[in-house]
Amino acid sequence: MQSQKELSLNFQNKVFTNLTREELSSHAQNQDMVVLSKDGTIVATTGQYTGRDPENRYIVKNSGSEGVDFGAVNRPFDADEFEKICTGVMAYLETAPTVYVQNSYAGADERYSLNVALLSESAWHTAFAKNMFIDIADDEVDDFDADYTILHAPFFNPKPLSDSLPNEACVLIDFEQRIVIIAGTEYAGEIKKSIFSVMNFILPQDGVMPMHCSANMDKSGTESAVFFGLSGTGKTILSTDSTRILIGDDEHGWTDTGVFNFEGGCYAKATGVTAESEPEIFATTKMAGTILENVVLDKDGVANFEDTSLTKNTRISYPVSSIDNASETGVGALPKNVIMLTCDAFGVLPPVSKLTKEQAAYHFLSGYTAKVAGTEIGVTEPQATFSACFGAPFMPMHPTVYGKLLQKMMDTHDTQCWLVNTGWIGGSYGTGRRIKLKHTRAIIAAILNGELEKSTFETDAIFGLSIPQFCEGVDDGILNPAKSWGDKDSYRVTADKLFDMFEENFKNFL
Repeated sequence: MQSQKELSLNFQNKVFTNLTREELSSHAQNQDMVVLSKDGTIVATTGQYTGRDPENRYIVKNSGSEGVDFGAVNRPFDADEFEKICTGVMAYLETAPTVYVQNSYAGADERYSLNVALLSESAWHTAFAKNMFIDIADDEVDDFDADYTILHAPFFNPKPLSDSLPNEACVLIDFEQRIVIIAGTEYAGEIKKSIFSVMNFILPQDGVMPMHCSANMDKSGTESAVFFGLSGTGKTILSTDSTRILIGDDEHGWTDTGVFNFEGGCYAKATGVTAESEPEIFATTKMAGTILENVVLDKDGVANFEDTSLTKNTRISYPVSSIDNASETGVGALPKNVIMLTCDAFGVLPPVSKLTKEQAAYHFLSGYTAKVAGTEIGVTEPQATFSACFGAPFMPMHPTVYGKLLQKMMDTHDTQCWLVNTGWIGGSYGTGRRIKLKHTRAIIAAILNGELEKSTFETDAIFGLSIPQFCEGVDDGILNPAKSWGDKDSYRVTADKLFDMFEENFKNFL
């Protein structure tokens, strides 16, 4: 790894380094950037940007970016233009009223961990980084040397510094100088996702499979399960299981010895969270140190998780240690099962199917889920979404690099893969019904305890998927979509339509 560019900043005002969560909460309130809920959690809003904007993310094109798959996802950025913005952001931070420095690391496996320094003008964003990355030990503070530095200036407009920027915000990653610049956007998720992108570039070069997935393991610690899935498919909910040990909810690496969490925290969807549906996650919303992002409070200061007036992308950030059954080390055993989650609004994929190694690679590269009518302006029927590797926006290399690595890992460690549909059955959105969470949980339990493997299987005529004929706790009548639809002709037309979408998308990898 190349040495990091020397960052010589001459701060003219107050600098606070490695504050506690309590101190950061107090500072954030003093900055008038947050309020506290009735339960003492930090409640923050992010202004114009309530999610990532792909148009704002760039990778600097220089000697350090060799191997990057430049294109619409990994947009190239001129090195000289980067220097202008970097100089401007450093000058801005030097004169900021306060600057917060948070030294942490990403990657619970010390063989592959990455030291990360965040320099931010915002106390609550620093608290977010403290939640999401892994704390350094007290005896490591004096010897900390950053591998990557994040210059975080959410209230700085970088656009006047470069004609290359279309908006007044940017996320720039320089693999040569090992600097990340986040400017002009208050959305906290950019902080963690930028380092996820870095890990996704570094780890494959060491033969480690980086994954946009959640992961848990059995209580004996002998086998793990990983859950791939795009937003809204249920990977956080389904991996947070009181009967198993949670490794992490979003970003992991798969090595020759097991699975490790990149993070020290979780960043869960907040919308619709209740004590009944997601008790472990809901409990964190009552804990000091938790951050509620774009969550609306009622007049009594109580979070209303049904209110999406600010955004549908409301979030909860909390340390993974807030979950009672979370792993203390962030490291788990080798995966016995890989579960690929999809929310199929067309209603033609089975609730669960067993995949061959070749099918696993196909569905991994496809990264399919579907939007439903009414969620976005102009969406009047189910709309297929394909995101390679279930996380294309964070994968700097070509998707086939990750696909081949996944196949190698599954072959080497004899891992079984399953496709689980958490979406619609018996018809498409509007005519069918959403599969019940309790049925999906029963399916996951049957996979993990090995019972589903013992079932007899039938082959779907359109997608070639192996569908179990029986699963404990699930009505047999919903397992095969071809049988659960009342209108068989409509099923065939819809299934053929989705199959054609898969095939058209997969031409990108041929």
